[in-house]
Amino acid sequence: MAGKIRLGIIGASPTVGWAHRSHLPAIAASPEFELTGVCTTRMETAVEAQRQFGARLAFDDYQDMLAHPEIDAVAVVLRVPAHYQITKDALEAGKHVFTEWPLGRTTGEAEELAALARAQGVRAVVGLQARAAPAVLQLKQLVEQGYVGEIMSCSMTLIRGGVLARPSGRTWQRDDALGATTLTIATGHSVDALRFVAGEFAEVSAIVSTQCPQWHETDTGEYLDVTAPDNILINGRLAGGGVVSAHVASIPWAGSGYRLEVYGREGTLIADSEDSPQLGPVRIQGAQGGDDLEELAVSEQHRFVLEGMPAGAPYNVGQLYYMFGEAIRGQGGRQPDFDTAVELHRLVDALRRSSEEGRAVAVGG
Repeated sequence: MAGKIRLGIIGASPTVGWAHRSHLPAIAASPEFELTGVCTTRMETAVEAQRQFGARLAFDDYQDMLAHPEIDAVAVVLRVPAHYQITKDALEAGKHVFTEWPLGRTTGEAEELAALARAQGVRAVVGLQARAAPAVLQLKQLVEQGYVGEIMSCSMTLIRGGVLARPSGRTWQRDDALGATTLTIATGHSVDALRFVAGEFAEVSAIVSTQCPQWHETDTGEYLDVTAPDNILINGRLAGGGVVSAHVASIPWAGSGYRLEVYGREGTLIADSEDSPQLGPVRIQGAQGGDDLEELAVSEQHRFVLEGMPAGAPYNVGQLYYMFGEAIRGQGGRQPDFDTAVELHRLVDALRRSSEEGRAVAVGG
């Protein structure tokens, strides 16, 4: 494909949401892509997004965007329940697709979309941005180079505050059936980073619990019943033999952030962040033999984007767009694709099944 890849973003709110925080500023700073189209459900907001981010076209119907001959690829950046149908329509229109994680509400939806992407012969990326984070890529490289040797054990925690109260625009996430919970999103992203670095899970034993059964809706004053889990505790074993413990939680106040510890026969690696690994900067420390822990620099080889890419949420999204562009141009296959998403959906299913049945569950079995 000559020239820039012409991208359309579906769910391009100019004021709120994940696209506004990450995708739109990332694409504006990505030389590989042209922000050709933006789509929202109302033309006035689409026009405002067009104005803010310099898009050429504005749409209030995503089908019109998919039918437009100047759109090469689309990003689906909407609430999880909308992912399946819009992604399916985009694939059937022959577009390359970047869909945020979770790929669907269910594993079945994800499996169908992965099969359709293969059948259509297009490039499909899922928004598991931790796999594009420079520090996480550095950790993976160090493990592969033998920095820690054989992995003996791993520990991971991600504790985030703010579960008891939220505005009405976010209380839809209280419904477990809609697929956007601490189990699917926070656990999905953080456990995916762990398996990306340390290897796949062979077996898990989990507790998936809803510790806060009601949320306070701040703008209406109502208290709403909650079925979405907010605490997930995991014990597991990696395919390589190492053991894992993990705790991911949304708690009322003062979360402690993210920490990953990898212990091997030859050394130790520790990563920490004030937020989850796909969002903010991650610090790495390491030690080998009898040495003390020391901070490790992240190699520039893991930074793909230009210096103008905004820090924070847009940065790793920009890194992932670079991988998406590589895949579209046939220059690489390192992006997390829909098959990667299916694997993670199946792991999340195994966590839920283990908790419901009170036993260890083989992953993929």
